[in-house]
Amino acid sequence: MTGKESQGMIAWRIVLIFTSVILMASGPVRADRHQPILPAPELNDEGLHARNWFYNSGLDLRQDLAATRKQGKRLVIFWEQQDCLYCNSMYQVNLRIPRIVEKINNSFNVIRLNIWGKRKVTDLDGTIQSEEELAGKYNIIFTPTVQFLPESLEIAAGRNGSKSEDFRFEGYFKPFHYYFMFHYVEIRGYLSQPSFQRWLGDIGRSLQENNIKYDIWADLLPPELPDQY
Repeated sequence: MTGKESQGMIAWRIVLIFTSVILMASGPVRADRHQPILPAPELNDEGLHARNWFYNSGLDLRQDLAATRKQGKRLVIFWEQQDCLYCNSMYQVNLRIPRIVEKINNSFNVIRLNIWGKRKVTDLDGTIQSEEELAGKYNIIFTPTVQFLPESLEIAAGRNGSKSEDFRFEGYFKPFHYYFMFHYVEIRGYLSQPSFQRWLGDIGRSLQENNIKYDIWADLLPPELPDQY
């Protein structure tokens, strides 16, 4: 190695050391909250996707609703079934995006039920039925169906079957729609605007007015989505 080559190697090492110090001082690189970067889910014994942040339900919806209300959250049911293509998309794309999972965990408790399941569930009216029977009572036809229950038993009183819910969406929706459906329920948007599509149209116009680009068909959320949402 010549003197010039030796000096070059030393200089290069100094650059590497300096860069390493800067990176260490700046802390870990922050993951993008808007892309699907969370670990892929595994299947449980029922052949359904397992997520450790689901609510630990005793399958008594009355107790679950009361406990959820005390936490200042809303109770939501994910209705699924084995070998559900669109359920798989929901888990592999939407529920691997940190900001979506943050939104759900902050404001909702999620119970997952199987439309063909045999576990006994106590409904809001006190009746005890299998998951499959309850799915029929609620007129659950498609999977996934995300069903938002009312905020209290008092509100649910006298409302049977699907009439007891506040909102639902059926099938698979891309992250943009999926995220804002939860926001719609979180802020009780259905009280002032029963049409989710019209409500979302207003959101879209607001984003455009603020020069925030979004793609409703993308497998991610808009990176510049304001924190107010």
